[in-house]
Amino acid sequence: MRLLILVNNPNRASFRLRGTDFLAHFRQAGIVCDVRKLPRKSLERWRLFMTAKNHDAVLLHRKCLNFFDAKILFRHARKVIFDHDDAIMYSTSRPESDHTSHFRLYKRTVQRCECVISGNEYLAEHARRFCANVPVVPTGLEIGSYLPRIDRPSSERVRLVWIGSESTLPYLKQLAPVLEEIGKNDKRVILRIIADRFFDLRELPLEKCHWSLETQATDLQACDIGLAPLPYNRFTRGKCGFKILQYFAASLPVIASPVGVNEKFVTDSDAGVLASTPQQWKEAIQKLGADPTARDQMGLNGNRYVRDYDVSVIAEKFCQIIKNTISA
Repeated sequence: MRLLILVNNPNRASFRLRGTDFLAHFRQAGIVCDVRKLPRKSLERWRLFMTAKNHDAVLLHRKCLNFFDAKILFRHARKVIFDHDDAIMYSTSRPESDHTSHFRLYKRTVQRCECVISGNEYLAEHARRFCANVPVVPTGLEIGSYLPRIDRPSSERVRLVWIGSESTLPYLKQLAPVLEEIGKNDKRVILRIIADRFFDLRELPLEKCHWSLETQATDLQACDIGLAPLPYNRFTRGKCGFKILQYFAASLPVIASPVGVNEKFVTDSDAGVLASTPQQWKEAIQKLGADPTARDQMGLNGNRYVRDYDVSVIAEKFCQIIKNTISA
């Protein structure tokens, strides 16, 4: 089987986790992949789309098509499979509106696809309005990168941690008043940010760790409590909770906003605490910070739970969906 994979940016974390990490598994399953970055110029894109006829199917990763792109790709492709792990049908600035270019492009694209793979049930519900074949495949991670578990340094410090990108850093920054109050009242607490951008706090000491694929696991494992704050809107409800899975893999308990799959992960795993209001965040940090036994038990619970999200398990599901779609 030959699969043409089209992606805007092959270096983005989303494609690494739902594309690059699968390629070896695809080969073992007999799927020959041709990964191509979408050109900026229309004529170059259309020439690329015309090569789709030489493949059994096209996997379109997170790319919604304009009128002309859609017309040419669907004319030449035998079958098109769409994959998304974010609520890309909504604008981040106007998440409550259906009257945006995001929504129009999304609808135009998915309604012509044979299959729409969704990272969670919330995304799948949206896709099923326009496509009948919408399997759910969560985003996985390489559990082996976090093994063996390491013993955290013995210290009176309680190290909170947040990992993410520049685009999601504002979600953490919204917790700044809570974090400042925690830092003012408890000198044991420190915050580690693993990212490509940072901000400063006056009362709470910060550790700024530049994210890298090679060091992210050990940077997380040296911490005590993972933070996963999210505002509640139609865009954030589509998040796939990947940072929570990372915390679980690193055997960390989690404090998370009950938004989207965050709530499912924390509730089903018994590996953390849900917090909505600033007061709930403050109390959760204080309670877990004062109870190392509870932290250790939750960390073990999360580590057991996350095994079902290993990339080998997720890739097998992904491969089978592609094979079934091509064979149908």
